[in-house]
Amino acid sequence: MADASPISHPFLNGKPKQLFIGGKHVDAHGGTFDCITPGTGEVIAEVACGDAVDIDRAVSAARTAFEGEWSQWSPYDRQVLMLRIADAMDEHFADLGRLESIDMGAPVARTGMFKRWIQQTFRYYAAQAVNIRGEVLENSFPGKFMTYTKRAPLGVVGGIIPWNGPMISQLWSICPTLASGCTLVLKPALEAPLSALRMAEIMAEAGVPAGVINVVPGAGPTAGAALAEHMDVDRIAFTGSTATGRKIIEASARNFKTVAVELGGKSPDIVFADADLDRAAVGAAMACFNNTGQICYAGSRLFVERSIYAEFVEKVAAVGRQLRIGNPLDPGTQLGPLASAAQFERVQRYFDLARSEGLDIRSGGQPAPGLGGGYFVEPTVLAVEDPNSRLVREEIFGPVLCAIPFDSEADVIGHANSTEYGLGGAVWSRDISKAHRVAAALRCGIAWVNCYGVTDPSTGFNGTKHSGYGVKGGPWHINDYLTSKTVWVDLNS
Repeated sequence: MADASPISHPFLNGKPKQLFIGGKHVDAHGGTFDCITPGTGEVIAEVACGDAVDIDRAVSAARTAFEGEWSQWSPYDRQVLMLRIADAMDEHFADLGRLESIDMGAPVARTGMFKRWIQQTFRYYAAQAVNIRGEVLENSFPGKFMTYTKRAPLGVVGGIIPWNGPMISQLWSICPTLASGCTLVLKPALEAPLSALRMAEIMAEAGVPAGVINVVPGAGPTAGAALAEHMDVDRIAFTGSTATGRKIIEASARNFKTVAVELGGKSPDIVFADADLDRAAVGAAMACFNNTGQICYAGSRLFVERSIYAEFVEKVAAVGRQLRIGNPLDPGTQLGPLASAAQFERVQRYFDLARSEGLDIRSGGQPAPGLGGGYFVEPTVLAVEDPNSRLVREEIFGPVLCAIPFDSEADVIGHANSTEYGLGGAVWSRDISKAHRVAAALRCGIAWVNCYGVTDPSTGFNGTKHSGYGVKGGPWHINDYLTSKTVWVDLNS
C-alpha cells in the first residue's frame, strides 16, 4: 500500500465552489453538496449543486453568446484561441492533474499521462476549426442554377460527463464546441466536478468569451434531465450508463435535438495460445485494472484458449497482485481507490456474488487496506467456466476480471459477441490472419490487436448496440456540431 500524502491544492482554498455561467462564478439555486475525496473519504470542498433553474440560466447564457459576438469569430480566430488554451492547459497542468487525482482517485501516475492527451486534443480540433467546408453540387434543374452547401454551427450543446475521468471526458464536448463555433453547457457528475470547474476558469483566462463555456455540476435526475429536455438545447453529448442513456434519448424527442451517447461496456479480450503470453498477460490485466476498472471499454471479459488457460490466468493474477494500491497522490501508486462510497459498495456486492456462485477467486476479491477510510479494493481475477454468469454479463465498473476458457475461433467469437454491449474488444495472437479475422468479427466500435486501450483524438471512437452511437474524435466528430444548408443561386439573369 502506498503511503499517504497530505491533501492540499490551491483550488481547494476553503471557499465554496460556485457554478460557472456567463463567464462568472455564481451561486446555485439548487444549493450545495459536499465533494468527497475517495482516497480518504474526507470532505474537501463545498460545491454548488445546479438544478433545473440553474440549467436554464446556463442555456440562456450559452444562447446569448452563440447569437452574439462569438458568431462573428472567424475559423482562424477560433483556431488561435484553441492553441492559446492548449498553452494555458500546459502551464497549469501539474495542478490540474493533482486536482483530478484528489477529486476522483486516479493516481497521479495516471493523470500525469493526460498532459499529452490534452495537448493533442486541443491542437487537433484547432486544426479542424479551419477545415470546415461545404461542397459545390451539380444539379439538373432546367436553366442555369448553382448549388452549394454551407456548414454552420449547430447552436447550444449540452455535455453530460461521468465521474470516472472528467478531465478527459469533457474535452469531447469542449473541443468540437470551440472548433465549430457552438456554445456549451457542461454538467459534470457530483462525484467529480472540480476539474471541469477549474478548466472553465483557465479557458476564460485564455480568452473564451463569456457564455461560450458554462459549467453546472448537478444530479442526473434534476440538472441532467433538465439539460436533456431543454427546448433551447440543440445537441446532447452524453457519456454514462446505458439506463440513463435511454432516458437522455427519450428526453431529446421534445425538440428533436441531436444526440450522441457513449454508454456501458463489457468488452471481450481474447488470448490465443500462439500469443506472446507474457506481454498479453500484462495487457490483459491492465485492460481491466487500469483506473481501478472504471473505464467504459475495460476488457473485463478475458477469453483464454483452453490449452493455456490455467497458466495464463495465473500470469494475469500475478500481475494484479504486484500492483501497488494506495494514495493517489503518491507517485508510486499504480491503482487508486474507487471513485465513491457507492461504487465501493457496488463492487463488494459483486465480490459477494462471486462467492455465492462458488467461483474460483484466483486473486483479490476483497477490499484492500484503506487510507483513512478510502474506497480501496484489490484487483480481482475470477476463473469462470460459464460465459452466462452474471459477473460475466453485467458491467461491474471495478477491477474485477472474469477469465473464461474457449476451444475454437468460432466458439470465442460467438461468446464475445453474446452481449448487449459493443464498445471495445481485443485479440492477442502471433497469427496476423487470425487476428484480422477475429477483430473484424467482433461487434464493437473499436478493436485492438496485440494491445489494449490505445486511443488518439484523430482516429475516432464509438460504440455499437447498447453501448451507444455517435463518434468521438477523428475528422467526423466536428460534423455532428454543424448543420448543413443547401444554397441555390439563379445564374439565368
